[in-house]
Amino acid sequence: MRFIDETNVIFASGKGGNGAVSFLREKFVSHGGPDGGDGGRGGHLILVATRRKNTLIDFRRNKTYEAHSGLSGGKRRMTGRSGKDLELSVPIGTIIYREDNDEVLADLNHDGARWVLEGGGPGKGNIHFKTAQRRTPRISTPGSPGTVIPVRMELKLLADVGLLGFPNAGKSTLISAVSAARPRIADYPFTTLVPHLGVVRIEEDQSFVVADIPGLIEGAADGVGLGHQFLKHVERCALYMHLVSAYDPDHPSPEDRYNAINRELFRYDKTLIDRPQLVVLSRADMVSPEEAQDLANQLTQACGKTVRVVSSVTREGLKELMMACWHEVTEIQEKQLAALGESPIETIAESDLS
Repeated sequence: MRFIDETNVIFASGKGGNGAVSFLREKFVSHGGPDGGDGGRGGHLILVATRRKNTLIDFRRNKTYEAHSGLSGGKRRMTGRSGKDLELSVPIGTIIYREDNDEVLADLNHDGARWVLEGGGPGKGNIHFKTAQRRTPRISTPGSPGTVIPVRMELKLLADVGLLGFPNAGKSTLISAVSAARPRIADYPFTTLVPHLGVVRIEEDQSFVVADIPGLIEGAADGVGLGHQFLKHVERCALYMHLVSAYDPDHPSPEDRYNAINRELFRYDKTLIDRPQLVVLSRADMVSPEEAQDLANQLTQACGKTVRVVSSVTREGLKELMMACWHEVTEIQEKQLAALGESPIETIAESDLS
């Protein structure tokens, strides 16, 4: 499946049904009054975030999505049937922008989050227009039109832990070693061309999501390589795992590589540099244990943090690293718990778009 994280589409809710003009016609009823029923409401267009999707590719195939219109009212005060709602599933982390001015209409950032584009209101039948002076009204109202809005959909992956580092820092190998994710792995830079998500299970009911963020090099904040395309995915990560390879003949200084990635984060979004980071010396199997420890000490002095030494090939240090990630993620979640609440359904009607 191709990874698609941005697309433009048109959403339309259904038109409301028209009210009916009708008069009672029955045997033994000589002067039947008005009995025209109301129309049905237009169908809502509803987006629902789900963990079962991880790409917007479905929205590349079809560019227009429209809910059903309501039916007109009938005689004997019969209300028209409401239009059928159109419910569409999107990945968690999908943001809906109004295309013409980039206004954020919805941010579907948790499982089950919903955005509703309301259908048009129903028209009124002539039963509503009977008065003492107007006993046989021949007027009704039409249903309200649905809302048509061009939008830009953008997916920003939601993960507990984001993997940072230069190409060939071992991010893909690590995520494949600790989860069921199977990104492409090869012995050359830029193997990974799309982000990958993996679930790390500590215990049966304890897990966290890791995102492999590719394409981070010097100049990424300026769009070098595919910088902008992938940097947006780091915005939603609560914790960063910063991998610095123990062996990189093209960039021999681990401190320089560590600082280069952090500079790109800062240039892209100054707030990202304040996110908690676990600094990891990866690919320790490529050098001797003594050299790995020496490099770790150099990194510790450069970043002022404890540097963990791991090898995804030999699995050295992976268990301890994943436990440290779990404790960090749990602590972050506990701090955010008080601020989290049940998000209301986000609804948008035509009046809100004017």
